[in-house]
Amino acid sequence: MNLDWGNLLTIGNLVNLLDILVVWFVIYELIVMLRGTKAIQLFRGVILILIVRFVSAYMGLNTVSWLVDQVINWGVIAIIIVFQPEIRRGLEHLGRGSLFVRVRHENEAANKMIEGLDKAIQYMSKRRIGALMTIQRDTGLEDYIETGIDLDAELTGELLINIFIPNTPLHDGAVIIRNNRIAVAAAYLPLSESNLIPKELGTRHRAAVGISEVTDALTIVISEETGEVSITKNNELLRGLTQTDYLKFLRNELVNDEATENNNVFLKALDWFDQRFRGGRR
Repeated sequence: MNLDWGNLLTIGNLVNLLDILVVWFVIYELIVMLRGTKAIQLFRGVILILIVRFVSAYMGLNTVSWLVDQVINWGVIAIIIVFQPEIRRGLEHLGRGSLFVRVRHENEAANKMIEGLDKAIQYMSKRRIGALMTIQRDTGLEDYIETGIDLDAELTGELLINIFIPNTPLHDGAVIIRNNRIAVAAAYLPLSESNLIPKELGTRHRAAVGISEVTDALTIVISEETGEVSITKNNELLRGLTQTDYLKFLRNELVNDEATENNNVFLKALDWFDQRFRGGRR
């Protein structure tokens, strides 16, 4: 059966698709904004009431449907009264560009993680302490996380250094970093069988290339013999990186500069309109 794309890709259908995407985006942002607050319990209750309403209407339970309709009609007013502080705060956040706040926080966390990595890399590289650190991205690393020792700790340079000090319980294996935190240490990564890896490189480098062959993770390797810093990504091994090189690479991969720039422009525009409005009133 051939699809008539001409009839599908009409202005009306595209508008309907955009309408659905906007609604889902608003719902998603609402859930993110309410997460961790007492209002999330209310949100779950509203969902439950709507489900009961649809089920009762489908089954022909007229009395139940009428009662639920009354709850919905009067519940809106009750919600506005009870949750007035939360609604006010949410609107203020939205007006001040709260849609971009999450991206800004993610960038701040990524920059803090990079600073911790840099501190550890510099210390261990100069002293030729071998290390293997994998940063999870879009592809989950649960299978490999299960092989390690749980830490779920804030990433700091000092902690990374202590993990990889020779002859300590956690130094053998990889540290896996997830959501800017150290998820586990002493994890096992798959070893690459590639013949392109230079013979002088050891197990750490083969594990770094191996994980890059099956996931989109970034892996940092410090050579125990030379102190050389390498990074693997998408089956590529970047060797002999200077501090400037790996910092630039990590920031390009992990920090969303474009979103930060758009956020700053948006906030500056809001400030400009705010100042103009206040000036006009004066």
